[in-house]
Amino acid sequence: MKMHELGRTGISVSEICLGTMTWGEQNTQDEAFEQMDYAVSQGINFFDTAEMYPVPPVPESQGRTEQYIGEWFRQSARRKDIVLASKATGPGHIHVRDGKPLDRAAILSAFEGSLTRLQTDYIDLYQIHWPNRATNFFGKLGYEHGSDGGEAEIHEILETLAELLSSGQIKAIGISNETPWGVMSYLRLAEQYGLPRIASIQNPYNLLNRSFEIGLAEMAIREQVGLLAYSPLAFGMLSGKYRHGARPADGRITLFERFKRYTNPQAEAATEAYLQLAEKSGLNATQMALAFINQQPFMTSNIIGATTMAQLKENIVSAELSLSSDINAEIAQIHQRYSNPAP
Repeated sequence: MKMHELGRTGISVSEICLGTMTWGEQNTQDEAFEQMDYAVSQGINFFDTAEMYPVPPVPESQGRTEQYIGEWFRQSARRKDIVLASKATGPGHIHVRDGKPLDRAAILSAFEGSLTRLQTDYIDLYQIHWPNRATNFFGKLGYEHGSDGGEAEIHEILETLAELLSSGQIKAIGISNETPWGVMSYLRLAEQYGLPRIASIQNPYNLLNRSFEIGLAEMAIREQVGLLAYSPLAFGMLSGKYRHGARPADGRITLFERFKRYTNPQAEAATEAYLQLAEKSGLNATQMALAFINQQPFMTSNIIGATTMAQLKENIVSAELSLSSDINAEIAQIHQRYSNPAP
């Protein structure tokens, strides 16, 4: 398993990160334990979670994912072996702090709740799950400027995270679902006021959504704020299990109507082209899609999520696959025909 530095922190994380957002909804605690045990046995040292998980977020299960991880830490005594990432929920979910924006009090409350559930006294990478301000994230198109605090709110967030860093309760900070302006603002304010520097950005990135390459990729490389890629299989579309309109009973798109981001006609056409390329080349479609992400120079870690052990094992093997120049050229041709069909 390859390792990469997390920003400029000196912390090494595995190229594959274990995503956890199905634990507590689609996966039981025993299944989560099995996934964590296997991932560690394969050289993975990086787990990503959030106070909001599992997804879809509902009041009854909020925080359950972190509870599972915390219990695994207690029983396995392996906390010291894991680089643990979690996130503070942004505004909008009424059952999490009444849906209010993140300020100092909200961040400290979120952090203490996560520590309790995770049964730990520190979190290695603490992230802001999405912006306070109105901007484009979660697939939203068409920018509409809002009369929010913008930079002032980012400044308060950084000052609060600086407190947690100074106390040793977190080791690094990151952002998620952010824009180029957001990255720039976090970096500029950190330099201007002597505040901590973000180490990573966790955004969607997959063959159906390469919008990260437009603006953010250059910043990630030049500023050493590497990508933690989520939804690398586009909610499972790129595995082929939803091919030709199939809807397996246990599939996330089948179970939850809210997951429609990657099922529009253009995305389905692009998916079919990638599946045909994998078939023609004798490649596993899932592993081809993940290997494409692993090879990107702006990528720090690829966050895989699995509901079965078979899926987890298939995903992890992608770390051993190197795509040929011919395959990359054909991927580029498909991307020209279907550029970001599901941003």
